[in-house]
Amino acid sequence: MIDSPVIALFKQLIDFDKSIPQPVYIQVSQQIINAIQRRYLVKGTILPGTRILGKTLKIHRNTAVAIYEELASQGWVEIIPNKGTFVLEPEEKSSKIKAPSQKINQAYTSAKSTGFPFQKSFHLASTTQLTTAKYTINDGKPDLRLHPVHEFTRWYSAAMKRKTLIKKWNRPNESSYSLFQTQLCNYLNATRGFHINPNNLINTRSTEMSLYIVSQLLIKQNDLVLVGNLSNYAANMIFQEANATIKTIPVDANGLDVDYIRKHFIKGSIRCVYVCAHRDYPTMVKLSVERRLALLQLAAAYGFAIIEDDYDYDFQFEGSAMLPMASADTNGMVIYLGKLGQSLFPSFQTGFVVAPENLISEANNYLQLLDKQGDLIQEQMLSELINEGEIYRLMKKNIVIYKQRRDCLCKLLKHYFSETAKWEIPSGGLSIWLQFQSKISLVKLAEEAEKNDLFLPKTILYQDKNTCAIRFGFGHLAVEEIEIVIIKLKSAYNKVTKKSIKN
Repeated sequence: MIDSPVIALFKQLIDFDKSIPQPVYIQVSQQIINAIQRRYLVKGTILPGTRILGKTLKIHRNTAVAIYEELASQGWVEIIPNKGTFVLEPEEKSSKIKAPSQKINQAYTSAKSTGFPFQKSFHLASTTQLTTAKYTINDGKPDLRLHPVHEFTRWYSAAMKRKTLIKKWNRPNESSYSLFQTQLCNYLNATRGFHINPNNLINTRSTEMSLYIVSQLLIKQNDLVLVGNLSNYAANMIFQEANATIKTIPVDANGLDVDYIRKHFIKGSIRCVYVCAHRDYPTMVKLSVERRLALLQLAAAYGFAIIEDDYDYDFQFEGSAMLPMASADTNGMVIYLGKLGQSLFPSFQTGFVVAPENLISEANNYLQLLDKQGDLIQEQMLSELINEGEIYRLMKKNIVIYKQRRDCLCKLLKHYFSETAKWEIPSGGLSIWLQFQSKISLVKLAEEAEKNDLFLPKTILYQDKNTCAIRFGFGHLAVEEIEIVIIKLKSAYNKVTKKSIKN
């Protein structure tokens, strides 16, 4: 007996895997949708009955029924009792669903390049590297395993059930400030010494988004932006994409050299200075009180903006964190960038900008273009966590863990690298600035480490004629993992130095 064309097509194109979590009826229905979209099944085609479909694909009839019901619920087929199931292919359907079947994918390939020219951006080239190594050193990210999953499941569920959420979605243009903006404002006033109102504040998805919006407001082509001599690669890319001219300023044990700015630049020539005053990126040194005051005075005299990136203010292990420069700014010269919820999973973190009201008003216009929808559930939950003190409690709880990891790392570094490297024990933050005394090739060090299952991304390697250092992030590593990583790093270092001696 010869199969009908539709049955023959199904045998050729449909494939599914019962071992994966996605139900079989979803896998098969997606592949049938693909066949409809690609005109293998045209409008009006009658599909085989559920018994025949089950026999053809070797699945239970109930699964076959579920397949057709799924297709009908999405509007791809019409089920007519006593007549059959017919392909509809609604004309308004434009989005394509990619089926997981390899056989389907082999029958169709999309274009690899555009048929039209467009402007490529060298500055936005990805720094992402792929690796199969089990262990990684990053630039100082928190440990997502410390996120309180079970508690957040309860909090998130409660936030979604709030009746006020529907009201907010239905009335997005209310003139009053949201509860989250008010709570965040109060939190920053209490923890960072600010005296701000909600009209001095916007919240964004990330610090990078905050900086992008600020750079679009501040920078015109060839405007001069001053950064530390090593600086943050992500910030530099954002400034370059805004067509700024970037010049580097020396950084010493007291932070950014403000006298150097005064001696080498004239009034009106500088658009903005980017500084991580609390902990310099990547060296971790703190901008001294004297230089903070000097920079604020110079900004007022020269008329340039200060972008203060306070990327890890909350992670303070000893003593009290020095208040931001923005808290002492009376002339409206500082734009403050920060994060909230770094002890949480990234989906629950938020960036924010604190600045004078006129700049925030314009920044909010940009934000409406980039992220009009926002995340009301996230904001609802964070506002409640701030109000109930949970944000502060989680932060304090995790700081104890991160301090233990810092101490463990410093102890192991002293044991394995005391004669070959130097470092300062930071009073806060999730990174250590590890400087090698011998000028080794950090690229070769990374290559040897990866052979031993340890990945050193290029973004943490800093090497020039004066520098041979790693920004060693430890926050994401448990104590037992830190020991493994240090031993692997020492092994890679020994191999590189032995090769250097031979050469």
